[in-house]
Amino acid sequence: MQTYLLSQQFNARSLAENSTACPANATICNGTSCVLQEDNFNETLSIVLSTVLTIMLALVMFSMGCNVEPKKFWGHIKRPWGILVGFLCQFGIMPLTAFLLSLVFNVLPVQAVVVLIMGCCPGGTASNIIAYWVDGDMDLSISMTTCSTLLAMGMMPLCLFIYTKVWTDSNAIVLPYDSIGISLVALVIPVSFGIYVNHRWPSKAKIILKVGSIVGAILIVLIAVVGGILYQGSWIISPKLWIIGNHISSSWLSLGFFLARIAGLSWHRCRTVSLETGMQNTQLCSTIVQLSFTPEQLELMFTFPLIYSIFQLLFALLILGGLRVYRRHRVKTKTDVEKTEQKEDTKSTSSHAK
Repeated sequence: MQTYLLSQQFNARSLAENSTACPANATICNGTSCVLQEDNFNETLSIVLSTVLTIMLALVMFSMGCNVEPKKFWGHIKRPWGILVGFLCQFGIMPLTAFLLSLVFNVLPVQAVVVLIMGCCPGGTASNIIAYWVDGDMDLSISMTTCSTLLAMGMMPLCLFIYTKVWTDSNAIVLPYDSIGISLVALVIPVSFGIYVNHRWPSKAKIILKVGSIVGAILIVLIAVVGGILYQGSWIISPKLWIIGNHISSSWLSLGFFLARIAGLSWHRCRTVSLETGMQNTQLCSTIVQLSFTPEQLELMFTFPLIYSIFQLLFALLILGGLRVYRRHRVKTKTDVEKTEQKEDTKSTSSHAK
């Protein structure tokens, strides 16, 4: 009994000394190390929101399919210049860029591996939504996303095997082939329905597309906000990862655009390839990271996919804003030139009449 009382006194004194370190709901407190009660709120919120977001995403991809024409889509498959440029960027340049940046910034091995995983991921559905808003080629966008997701089943293991040898055994990284397959099915089925609706009822497809594009824009912002809420405890990570997140997002968007232009693609297809190259499937990256690393390792880099998604969204908005400003200026300049020509024609006509 005396030992128990001494233990209780010690624990009370320890709690008093470390009151700033341990929360009130801590079940065990030893120095600065605390064990908190299990909180199921985030887990429940994650399940509910992931279900809602999955349904919303399927509806958005259905609406994006309403802008796809079967002949043009099949044309990109038969003459896959845009798809080949995207493939070269997706599984050639991007993993190499991620590898070099990890070496240059000398990040921790687990941090380097998550950067590489992001560099090897296929394109995400956010690129399809942004491609619509920047007047890209939707047929090319969806064909590139579909092909990159399908090819990722073979190319991701190959790229990770080549580049992760410096830091870890590639066999330690668990690739969720079921998640990749689900992503592919969640893309192909709603888009196929959208293509069918566009073929049968073109006028209704346009209305669905307009609604879906707005919902898609809201969905992208909502996913970023939800990610920030669910993983708010993991935001304190190395500043180097913030810098790398910024660099790889901007460099991938730029490289995709310039390579597409060198390949002779039109401007709207260059924008499409740029977005498909620079906007990755961050949800897939997060899944791979969760399956492959311990909780202690996750603390060092788990938020990197979310950081990257924030930067890719910011750069995509800059592209959209820049395009809108350019088009307004161009239209205004064109209108001014036409007015000047009309005035000159009027003056010329009146002088001849005299």
